[in-house]
Amino acid sequence: MERKIYKSLMEWKEKDHRLPLIMNGARQVGKTYILRKFGEEQFENTVYVNLETDGRVRSLFEEDLSPQKIIEQMELLTASKVISGKTLLFLDEIQACERALTSMKAFAEQMHDLHIVTAGSLLGVALNRERYSFPVGYVDELSMFPFDFEEFLWAMNKKELADNIRIHFTTDEPFTNAYHEAAMEQYRNYLVIGGMPAAINAYLQHKSLLDVTDPQQRILNEYVADMAKYAQPSTSVKIRACYNSIPTQLAKENKKFQYKVVQKGGTATIFGESIDWLQFAGLVLKCQKIDHGFLPISVYSDFSDFKLYMSDVGLLTRKSEMPVSILISPLPQDNTFMGGIAENYVAQALVANQRNLFYWKNENRGELDFVIQDDSEVIPIEVKKGSHTKAKSMDMFRKKYNCETAIRISAHHFGRANGIKSVPLYAVFCI
Repeated sequence: MERKIYKSLMEWKEKDHRLPLIMNGARQVGKTYILRKFGEEQFENTVYVNLETDGRVRSLFEEDLSPQKIIEQMELLTASKVISGKTLLFLDEIQACERALTSMKAFAEQMHDLHIVTAGSLLGVALNRERYSFPVGYVDELSMFPFDFEEFLWAMNKKELADNIRIHFTTDEPFTNAYHEAAMEQYRNYLVIGGMPAAINAYLQHKSLLDVTDPQQRILNEYVADMAKYAQPSTSVKIRACYNSIPTQLAKENKKFQYKVVQKGGTATIFGESIDWLQFAGLVLKCQKIDHGFLPISVYSDFSDFKLYMSDVGLLTRKSEMPVSILISPLPQDNTFMGGIAENYVAQALVANQRNLFYWKNENRGELDFVIQDDSEVIPIEVKKGSHTKAKSMDMFRKKYNCETAIRISAHHFGRANGIKSVPLYAVFCI
């Protein structure tokens, strides 16, 4: 399946001052698949080792961090030659071997012509837990996320639809009603399937939305198992409680993360470390509150106030057990949680486009779902689950901070009026 990150891998391959590459991302987002595909298509051979399961290779890094010696021994163990410029050396699950991570500095200094890539599902957790010596300045990094909606359309053989969405996003010209409804249908399917490769594969094989629940549940179960494996028992219980509370948090009218929802009497002191763990594992997306709409927006963050979204909207709808019939219905839904699902979808799309997540709320109860910074411009974003788009917060924010551009995301067609750009829910990947 086609992934946007492949282009970034090609750019890394051709860099003049290339460093070993670390690919971060949550478990099951497709890191191993895309790196192996990259190796097969762009190199004469790929030498792949899994440092979590292959103790023989892992032991090589315990003895000597000389890249030449490590490669010589690795060639014997894998029965494969490693040739600079022709071989992709792929070290998977690098979080399982601290010394392998440390060795990236030596590889960068002594074997800079070798194409070496690494991946780690829980690298952020391991770095925080073990206080690893990270080779700062000696590695390139990429982050991988679940399929965004455009990649999802490619997988569904709807590339023409994706291309047309991009064109109309630029021109603000509305689709015909038939084309708009076809795109909205795909969006609603995406709320059920989400962007995890296993769920998308299940749908492509069986053409049934009901068949995606099993792979989604397996992934959720793996996440829970990781919480037990990679955290202390007492912390693991708190991590699960925070993660399990996310659907409830997003079903509230006020979607601010509240510790008391996790547990009566809950506080940041009790659960703050658990939130950090979920972030390090890539399982949640954190949206920080800002107090002002001045540049740069990040310096006005209120770190005590935030919203949490799940990393994949399909996993959210599965975890919440939202009925598929409601998710795919084209009829307006009087359901508060559908608003939370739409917000989660938008958050996921913005993060996939390397956007930092912020939202704004003032003392007068005005609130905007998202605020982004685009070069020297602050852009407020309002998200609506359906066609109702009237809200006072957008006007309040624009007037106070003199915003020339604003974005309203809803089930409406493309358009622009009074400085507000109307973006259909299916076009968020263009932002």
